[in-house]
Amino acid sequence: MNGRVRPKLASLSDFQFGAVATETIEDVLLHLAQQNEQAVQEAAGRMGSFRETRIVEFVFLLSEQWCLEKSVSYQAVEILERFMVKQAENICRQATTQLREKTEPQNWRALKEQLFNKFILRLVSCVQLASKLSFHYKIISNITVLNFLQALGYIHTKEELLESELDVLKSLNFQINLPTPLAYVEMLLEVLGYNGCSVPATRLHATCLTLLDLVYLLHEPVYESLLRASIENSTPSQLQG
Repeated sequence: MNGRVRPKLASLSDFQFGAVATETIEDVLLHLAQQNEQAVQEAAGRMGSFRETRIVEFVFLLSEQWCLEKSVSYQAVEILERFMVKQAENICRQATTQLREKTEPQNWRALKEQLFNKFILRLVSCVQLASKLSFHYKIISNITVLNFLQALGYIHTKEELLESELDVLKSLNFQINLPTPLAYVEMLLEVLGYNGCSVPATRLHATCLTLLDLVYLLHEPVYESLLRASIENSTPSQLQG
């Protein structure tokens, strides 16, 4: 948001596919399959509720402004959604407990306003956490985050920023380094690179990044289309979804 020169990100020519030993590829594919199966089993019915286009676009644009790699953008979206789902689950759990114990219910409007008022802070914290998981040299500093928030009219302290990061980490049991769709795509490209492919894997990598951007930005229509195609039903039931 200022005029400083952005550092150059890794060039597509820096990626090399087909250089990993077959034993390593097999181990990684098995590990990814196991993690994916576990993620599907643990997926909540509200997954996808916090992938609105405007939210994902905000994360993408912010990551671009801060010169972060695509992997960071995707990881930030995943962390944010998982955290927000946990927040929603906690609110529902509190409501159920209060109804069962017949205690005085909390002010739901106040809870909603609290979530709304802290959403941008949480979003930025998720981007910052994702940047710390990346091997990229550029980790977003607290000063950069605070200046960005201030430019949007949100005044926070370093302590509040650290507390926000810790809230996200605790809510997710510190399990934030989970594979994104990009990890699966790059592993498949590694297989293609090893087996030989008429199209260079680096060129396919660039195309895949564009497609992944679209899938993230248009998550709901893409998901609905794939669901209808997979079950061969134009009007899937709620249970099938």
